[in-house]
Amino acid sequence: MADREVREVHDSKVLAAMSHPLRRRLLDVLRLDGPCTASVLAERTGQAVGNVSHHLKVLAASDLVEEAPELARDRRERWWRRVGYAVSWSPSDFPDDPVAAAAESLALERQVSMARQWFAEREAYPEQWHRAAFATDSWMKLSVAEMAEIEGRIQALVREYSDREQPDDGQERRPVFFSARAVPARP
Repeated sequence: MADREVREVHDSKVLAAMSHPLRRRLLDVLRLDGPCTASVLAERTGQAVGNVSHHLKVLAASDLVEEAPELARDRRERWWRRVGYAVSWSPSDFPDDPVAAAAESLALERQVSMARQWFAEREAYPEQWHRAAFATDSWMKLSVAEMAEIEGRIQALVREYSDREQPDDGQERRPVFFSARAVPARP
């Protein structure tokens, strides 16, 4: 799978594998930091190495991560990397599947959790990060095609910033969690 390829998920086993909170965190760390050993992932997530190893095997069985043997210094060391740029799935591909309903709920909880974490920890950040952080919401009247166009434009912008070579311009860069959601609703 190419580095920037988006994998379409149609198998509820893969959806279940990637929706577990710790496995999602492991995927996030691998996406943000690149290949890691289970020990490094355990340190970054505050989990036991054995627990992380188990979850890496579940992710590997769903082809969401793979070993990176070329990075190992010896036969005992195992490095892992995320497979591909991102995954995408639609609840409509899983009609009446409780796994999809749980995955949607967990994804929303993750987004809310990240915002709450920022609220709780923002005083530890310099003032310029306070001014840079933002939230937005809006009401629009859109067709299905227009929603798809907005999604495509947002995804392209996110890929542009997340996949670029880091500029050597002296500016501080920190991990930033970005989420956007568009759903039909009534005020």
